Amino acid sequence: MTSRIPGADQFTSRPMPRDELLRQISSTLPLHQAGDAEVDALTYEVVRHRLWAITQEMGETLRRMSGSHVVTESNDFNFSICDELGEQVQVGTYNIGLIGSMDLAITWTLRHRGDNPGIAEGDMFLCNDPWIGGGLHQNDAAILAPIFHEGKLFGWTTAIAHQVDLGGPRPGSFSPSARDVFGEAVPTPPMKVVRGGVLQRDVADAWVRRSRLPHLVGLDLRAKIAANKNAAEQILRLIARYGADTVKSVMRRMMDDAERRLRAKLETLPDGTWSAVGYQEQSQTGDRGLHAIKVAMTKEAGTLVFDFRGTAGQTGIINCPYPGLRAGIVFTMLPLLAGDIPWAAGGLMRCFEIITDEDTITNASFPAAVGKGPFGPAWGSGNLVAEVLAKMLDAEPDHRTDVQSICNGTTDLCVVSGVDTRDGAGKGFVSPVFDVMAGGYGAQVYHDGVDTGGRLIIPSARAPDVEMTEYLYPLVALWRREETDSGGPGRQRGGMSGSVCYVQHPDQNGTMSLVVSGTGKVANQNVGLAGGYPGNSQLDLVVRGVNDPQLAQASLIPAGLDELGGEIEVLPCEGESHLGPGDALFLHWQAGGGYGDPLLRSPESVRDDVRQVRVTADAAGDVYGVLLREDGEVDAAATEERRAQLRRRRASGAGLAGQVRLAPAGEPELTGLRRLDDNLAVREAPDGGTVLCVHCGTRIGPLAGGAFVASLARRDAPPTEAGPHIWHDPLDYVDAEVVFRQLFCPGCLTAVHSRIVPVDHPLPADEYRSWGEPAGRSDGRHGSSRAG
Repeated sequence: MTSRIPGADQFTSRPMPRDELLRQISSTLPLHQAGDAEVDALTYEVVRHRLWAITQEMGETLRRMSGSHVVTESNDFNFSICDELGEQVQVGTYNIGLIGSMDLAITWTLRHRGDNPGIAEGDMFLCNDPWIGGGLHQNDAAILAPIFHEGKLFGWTTAIAHQVDLGGPRPGSFSPSARDVFGEAVPTPPMKVVRGGVLQRDVADAWVRRSRLPHLVGLDLRAKIAANKNAAEQILRLIARYGADTVKSVMRRMMDDAERRLRAKLETLPDGTWSAVGYQEQSQTGDRGLHAIKVAMTKEAGTLVFDFRGTAGQTGIINCPYPGLRAGIVFTMLPLLAGDIPWAAGGLMRCFEIITDEDTITNASFPAAVGKGPFGPAWGSGNLVAEVLAKMLDAEPDHRTDVQSICNGTTDLCVVSGVDTRDGAGKGFVSPVFDVMAGGYGAQVYHDGVDTGGRLIIPSARAPDVEMTEYLYPLVALWRREETDSGGPGRQRGGMSGSVCYVQHPDQNGTMSLVVSGTGKVANQNVGLAGGYPGNSQLDLVVRGVNDPQLAQASLIPAGLDELGGEIEVLPCEGESHLGPGDALFLHWQAGGGYGDPLLRSPESVRDDVRQVRVTADAAGDVYGVLLREDGEVDAAATEERRAQLRRRRASGAGLAGQVRLAPAGEPELTGLRRLDDNLAVREAPDGGTVLCVHCGTRIGPLAGGAFVASLARRDAPPTEAGPHIWHDPLDYVDAEVVFRQLFCPGCLTAVHSRIVPVDHPLPADEYRSWGEPAGRSDGRHGSSRAG
């Protein structure tokens, strides 16, 4: 990478082979490098589980000490235990994205801090530099703590959490109009904040001085230091009992076992290349563009290569440096591909490589603005990785249970700030609205998605207690609820999302500031698979001049936006607004995508969805083609006719009127065929084989090079045809023409691909090469990168 700022290139970190790293570490820093001791199975399991328990206990330490809503209510933090060179032996089950680049921060510290100021027993380093690692944007602040045993560097522990405010021009340190990183919070490379076990008051004061909430930032700083200190003490007790060589051997074996198991899993999957394209909307305040992220994942034997070349150039605030891109891959791979493998992330990261262009929104050069990195391009890249992984897994029967459509797209950021006047003291406050943690999970091959289940990338995520939010901040919740019809329609339905509506507290005076940022308001991030539809569009509104705005005279709590009165202001993807005494803030975050064509969903399942208020009766008829009688039961004859009518509409829109079956003929004989997904199978042959529809048996076209895609029927329709929770007018946000694009079997018009995209969006270009089980390889790569 070459920065436009002379001298900035030194503040970057990339993976490197261990031998090369060792050559760059100061010779004055002694390392504990043993790790080849014989360890029996029982000792291995005892030590491994103890390391896992220590990591979880770090989370409890931080939660007990922190006063931050982010930590205590929403679990937006994480931890890791690493070896002497920073490879991660064990990571926590909190925000996985926060540990996706922690090893890079340690690598940089080893290379640049070994001589001056030195790395010694009792030291700890503070870092929030996204180019170095240790966080995805500046609000993610990490403490890196070396552990010494008998004078040698044995390993590291790390603690990281999102900080509510670290300065910059806007409360919460997020600035939608920033032109570069100098318009955001200041990034800080690793600096020694604890020396010989003593907190350095000058460094700590400089750290908290930048914040609008110095008491919270200072408390979080001390909580992370305490979590690392407690972990180090427990690891040293473990060493005292079992010996340093034994513990280090267990750590090495944990990573080696994780690598071996993931490579073995990959070798049972087909070789090939799968691609996906997604979009970031509005690069900053005033922008009305769509900015593409492209990935092509190639799987060969036991290795994955993620190629992001062709991604849009860095622009606005929607950028992340290389560590953020790598974190996006890690926080997707761990739950989706390594859910049955212990998370020794150092071993798992050896199984993939990254190819990327420089100066792009997923590999930005300094001084690009990167405030939106975590929930913009990093998360967007993770969604695309989830999509290509799912397509690979779907083609192997033994792994179809692991297939999942995209979960909750990304976060819906809204930072509320102002002066709390309830007690007359006038205390300033800043807080993101964390109710949005309750996202919908994507549908699976055999199951619906979990409704408001949380975040895939934060397994321990929580939506805060509404009463705690009302206690801490001058807000009153009119409702927080699941939103009917929000889950992506499909043969299996995506999990529902929710909405929240806040007004100011009756005793609050003045106006609150709002900073908003949300991708997925036009080109949905929560896409479906195998013809499944996307989940809802993200939507943020302020309703001006609501009836009984502060509930002083209200006898009933409003049930919805239509009962609030007032005028609706649609908030942009990236921008600022305000919340006055007579206003209401409405946030509707994203659900999970569907799996499979919704016309193939069991009518009884749709009936149950309507009874359980997951789907409205209108959507049951318009999207699923299921009509119910007055008694709530399925009208079988009317449903059959309605589904035939919807297929005829698909045929007409695709130019195939009069040439289509009204329903699938029933699943054909699949002997000798291999499924690609819910709808397509291939009859293998020396030339690559022919793709067929599994529902009606129609021969579509050759598999080789993905040529069959050109033979699929295609229809572009208004986005609202994807469901009632799709925003009706994309022109409120972007200038591009956006459509609901579907590809169908030309025989029975079953949907095999459904996506809301700009009209120039490319067709799928996946290539399946083999289903053999070639010999694996273990070449010690460590999530390496290659410039495009």
